Amino acid sequence: MRPSLPEIVKEAFEASSKQFCTVIERTAFSLSAENGEVGHFHVQGRLVRMKRSGAALIIGDLHGDLESLVEILQGSNIMEQIQRDSGQTMIFLGDYGDRGSYSAEVYYTILKLRLHYPAQIVLMRGNHEGPKDLMASPHDLPEQLQSKFGTKWTDVYTQLLNLHQYLYTSLIVEDSLLMVHGGLSPDTRTIDDLAFAHLTHPKQSFLEDMLWSDPDETVEQTIPSPRGAGGLFGRKVTDKVLEKLNVNVLIRGHESCEEGFKTNHAGKVLTLFSRRGAPYFNTRGAYLDLGLSEKVENADQLLQYIHTF
Repeated sequence: MRPSLPEIVKEAFEASSKQFCTVIERTAFSLSAENGEVGHFHVQGRLVRMKRSGAALIIGDLHGDLESLVEILQGSNIMEQIQRDSGQTMIFLGDYGDRGSYSAEVYYTILKLRLHYPAQIVLMRGNHEGPKDLMASPHDLPEQLQSKFGTKWTDVYTQLLNLHQYLYTSLIVEDSLLMVHGGLSPDTRTIDDLAFAHLTHPKQSFLEDMLWSDPDETVEQTIPSPRGAGGLFGRKVTDKVLEKLNVNVLIRGHESCEEGFKTNHAGKVLTLFSRRGAPYFNTRGAYLDLGLSEKVENADQLLQYIHTF
């Protein structure tokens, strides 16, 4: 019998470093073996392709905020839905750790869920799960792990760094949606640019842009980002890339939003931010609970399916 959410969260607080490493290793092995048809989606490199069927719960940045994660999972009733309906998917847009106080517990909870529902949960890569040459700062995950696991913290940290390379970097719902953590590269031409960005990095900027870039209303094309990686991309880039990929709307995380979400580029970009509290001071967090059969033409169609908390 699969454990309940309260049971998983209790485990997250009580797990030893050895137990945590086992969970991480099993998840990494599962992800590394995925290719072709997996449940009702198709895996190509680090790209997930989904047909317009079923439903998805889409969760943005969590950054160690276990309280928000639990509130989302309970408020959406996703655990019952995912057990009852094989077409129900849960998609995490990345940034699981750093900043918040419960990074280890957030990781453990999400990875345990993924092990129990491997064909229904998509774990995407954020800039806080990036390669070593694109490490986010401040990066306080090591300090949190050391506080929790003592001298064994490096075992857990090493396993997490290994896991990060297997996380997905993009997801496409056919003829409708593109999902990445950060943003778009103006050089994107084909699906392969997304699927194999992890192999072309750092010679090409696809992975860096997908993890780090942000939409901007004042730029036409791209300019360097004040974050120090990625860029700020304008509406012309959004329109061009979405057209090439035959989708209409980009869903992404990566930016704190006062109300938990925002739209850019005339409704072509939707940002979700799913945690609250310091060091961010957004009033609300948000997530998206969406049926995938409807073809989405503009983010305005999605606003009715956004839940704030």
